[in-house]
Amino acid sequence: MKLPRVKLSSAPAGPNAFRRMIDSADRELRPGDLAAVYDRNGQPYGVGLFNPRSQIAVRIFTRDNPETFDIDDWLAARVGRAVEFRREVLRLPETTDAYRMVHDYGDGLPGLTADIYGNHLVLEFYSLGMFKMAASIEKAFRLHYPDAVFHHRATSFTQEMEGFELQPEATRPRVRIKENGVLFEVTPSGGYKTGFFCDQRENRLLAASLAGGRSVVDLCAYTGGFGIYAAKLGGAKDATCVELDPEASAQCKRNANINKVKVDAVCVDAFAYLRQMQANKRKFGLVVLDPYKVVSSREEKEKGLYKYKDFNRLAMALADEGAVFVTCSCSGMVSMQEFSQVVRAAAASSGKRLQIFKKTGAGSDHPVAADYPEGEYLKAIWARVY
Repeated sequence: MKLPRVKLSSAPAGPNAFRRMIDSADRELRPGDLAAVYDRNGQPYGVGLFNPRSQIAVRIFTRDNPETFDIDDWLAARVGRAVEFRREVLRLPETTDAYRMVHDYGDGLPGLTADIYGNHLVLEFYSLGMFKMAASIEKAFRLHYPDAVFHHRATSFTQEMEGFELQPEATRPRVRIKENGVLFEVTPSGGYKTGFFCDQRENRLLAASLAGGRSVVDLCAYTGGFGIYAAKLGGAKDATCVELDPEASAQCKRNANINKVKVDAVCVDAFAYLRQMQANKRKFGLVVLDPYKVVSSREEKEKGLYKYKDFNRLAMALADEGAVFVTCSCSGMVSMQEFSQVVRAAAASSGKRLQIFKKTGAGSDHPVAADYPEGEYLKAIWARVY
């Protein structure tokens, strides 16, 4: 298949060619189309997904020669490589049936993530081009999961920016998953992200190992991941999960019940809870702060960093002498260095002394492409409080 052409005026440093880097594009190219990419000298450069209305005009997903490129063969190979990495190298099915199967640029499929929950596969689209290839992507996955039930997700922001509309699913099935012996119910067609935060799996296990005999508070708990791990695996003295979303908080209660553990699921704004607990002089031995994305764009960054500082300052006030404090950021626009500076500033303003002993990120099923460091979005800082 001969692909329409895009000619670059300059080579991108990574996989994304922005609008200013485009010299010319064939007239027949439509938003979301596959494009043969050529450098400014007219030499083959690769193949990408074209969208002139996006800031990222071409997402270049392979440097293969576009003149001999076959999209179905390529998709089958990329998906197969991602499946093999999780099954054979990471051996994730030995400990869980819920994990990230495709991680965007990290697996060479920019604009797509795929999470597996039992026999359910949730495809989340971040580009029009990947959305238009949904049927071909499903076909590639069915080579490995012939009985899979597929769900499609995309944020309203992505749909607006990329120029497509995804119809919501008529039903919202609940799927029970098992992660390191802990059970959770997931709604693949509802909730945040793809219904569960697989990226925190390794951090949940580490936090549980530090929870023994401690009072634990899981702030912005969603469906109770850290708190339920602490109660079931960590031997926590008690666990409180604070979540504003009523549906997620109700799911947290159900998750505690199916694990036969006692967790106090509090449905309230985390800021209000922190201020109330500070007024009550309530202290905890393990404080986990895992807020939703605070910085989504460069324009929001300064304001978002201030919010992170305020959030961390208030959360630290709940930490008892010698407590463990775990704070997270899932904002890709904020680097680990910037997040560390925010946490240090929060400690200084709260009068707390932190002994930082570990910094972590997303689980190993969230690989990062060497030419796309922005994929290293999740940061977690672990400290002891004095």
